[in-house]
Amino acid sequence: MKKENIHILDSSSAVLDLGQSQAFVNTVDIAELDSLLQSANDDEKTTPVTIDKKFRGYVPWGSDNNKPYSVIQLVEDDEVLSENKLFNALTCYGSGLTYKSRQEGKEISDEVKKFFKYNRPPKYFLDQCADMKYFFFTVTVIILDKEGKKIVKIRHKEACHCRFETCNPKNGKIEHLFYGDFEDKTPQLDELEVIPVLDYYDPIGDLEVRFGRLPDDDGKMRTGKEITKERKFAIINKFPTVGDKYYPTPPSWAIFRSGWYEYSRLIPYKKIAKLKNSTSVKYLVEIHRDYWKELFDEEQITDPEAKIARKKKQYQEIREFLTGIENSNKMWVSGYYTSPQNGKEINMIKITLVDTTKEGGELIEDSAEANNMKCYADAVHSALIGANPGKTAGNFSGSVQRELFTIKQALEKPYHDILLEPLYIVKEFNKWDDVIFDVPVITLTTLDKGKDAEENTLRDTNNN
Repeated sequence: MKKENIHILDSSSAVLDLGQSQAFVNTVDIAELDSLLQSANDDEKTTPVTIDKKFRGYVPWGSDNNKPYSVIQLVEDDEVLSENKLFNALTCYGSGLTYKSRQEGKEISDEVKKFFKYNRPPKYFLDQCADMKYFFFTVTVIILDKEGKKIVKIRHKEACHCRFETCNPKNGKIEHLFYGDFEDKTPQLDELEVIPVLDYYDPIGDLEVRFGRLPDDDGKMRTGKEITKERKFAIINKFPTVGDKYYPTPPSWAIFRSGWYEYSRLIPYKKIAKLKNSTSVKYLVEIHRDYWKELFDEEQITDPEAKIARKKKQYQEIREFLTGIENSNKMWVSGYYTSPQNGKEINMIKITLVDTTKEGGELIEDSAEANNMKCYADAVHSALIGANPGKTAGNFSGSVQRELFTIKQALEKPYHDILLEPLYIVKEFNKWDDVIFDVPVITLTTLDKGKDAEENTLRDTNNN
């Protein structure tokens, strides 16, 4: 027996809810959401933070230096955005990073095999794809051997933990990267990894100048003690954005400014609050004030306390009549009379079945609209990810979905070009003339080709 489904309206007293448990009040802390959105949208100019006289200060990422962490939290709290980021990282990854000889059928050298044996290309490349889709830039660190002759390691550095040194006023170059945990704190120098940054526009040229392989802009070749003792360097791989000198602002972050993100987050809060703070009513029972007078007269009840007890008993009898399988097909008899004023029939007790078929679905269209805007911001068609609820929301033919996926994969080429640059720096410095790199994309096929998918390249391998 459910005790939450009868609502009795007694015209002679206040509204009574039989069996209703104490209301559970759910309070939603919107202040935390507002704080995260403010941090994510923070574009105020900041003063570089100096941590040691040996370096120029690093540029905070947002005035509170927490902007990337706020964005991560906002994405993690939203099922559509978090899935969008995963989907974008996976489509960017394609079939993964591949390397092979330029000459068809020829084995690559043992040196190249050894390099990738100890550098986990799937892990490195997927990390890079994820950061590119979240922050529109990645950081690659290359590590040379003791002699400075070969690059032997390539490592990914999480973008959210990276801060750029303010640029050299003489040449406009970012010369150092500070890597550490900046979330809600200002780390000291001993808590940070400080890594020299190669020239953004000519990283391989900068590297070769540092090691005396190439003359500098003045035509001078480094020799002896002039050759760098550093063995670790950072490469910044940034997708171009307008007006951002240090940290890019991805187009997808517009969702935090437009109001759609906050609006979409409030929808489930509203639904949860409604479910927790309200009672689902199945029957509405209306009792006329004259019913009690006639009942008390009929049963000769005059004592006030006895009247209250009789009312409670009647309420319980109504409940037992309306609930429970054993009461099915029973009949309830109630009197009525005709009003002399207007001739209308007045019921002593009226029982109405409440229609709850649409309960909880009043914000479905709003939710679908918000989800569509989030997918649009992330350049993910809702037909590919199934963001909108409803039976017909995702009714796209297989051909349409296949073409949408093909278009999505084709648009990953600029990202591949940027993400492969560090590997071509390794290739040039290590003099691997024969090796080429690629990121094949997955192309969905039709059944007449005898397979579900195939791999294709977006690159002209003859020019690498």
